[in-house]
Amino acid sequence: MPIEIKEVVIRVSPGDSIPSIAQDYGHFSETIWNHAANAALKALRKNPNILAPGDDVTVPAIRLKDFSCATDTRHSFKRRGVPAKLKIQLFLLGEPRRNEDYTLILDDKIIRGKTDADGNIEHYIPPNSKGGKLILGGGKEEYPVRVGHLNPIDTLSGIKQRLNNLGYNCGDESDDETDALKEAIIRFQGGQKLNPTGELDGATRAKIESLHN
Repeated sequence: MPIEIKEVVIRVSPGDSIPSIAQDYGHFSETIWNHAANAALKALRKNPNILAPGDDVTVPAIRLKDFSCATDTRHSFKRRGVPAKLKIQLFLLGEPRRNEDYTLILDDKIIRGKTDADGNIEHYIPPNSKGGKLILGGGKEEYPVRVGHLNPIDTLSGIKQRLNNLGYNCGDESDDETDALKEAIIRFQGGQKLNPTGELDGATRAKIESLHN
């Protein structure tokens, strides 16, 4: 008889995404994302790669199939799945870091390559990858890479993360309003020809999101 693993509800932790949860529980990410019990979450977050710590995700039941196999014979089973794609774009003083050698270390896997003409790095990675580091300049520069840790744009922590990634340093990535955040918003607004009020209005939030994407 097939074994059924019961439906469970899990609380999202930092680094979790729908693809990583699906990988851990043996589902396709679309199965979880499109599950009726997650309709409200899907409407709120809109992107399966960007969840907030504390979100609840329902993982539907999964049935394990029985297979009939001959004895004394080696059998291979391949689990279907879709790898995730990591995309990073590098800039220096507002210009793409073109054709630059890099070393990307993810979950102890070493990947070497060269950025493209727009400063892009793209690699397929396991959906539940936790990240690692990016090394540039022949080892002179090293940056942490945290996969799945980007919070939603409608949270202050998500705004701070995006501003930090865009080069407008605002310090910590908490959900607290800080002077550093206001100063970073003013710099961002000035750099993007927006009214430099230091307030996170709709136009500023939309510009941060579009540039970060």
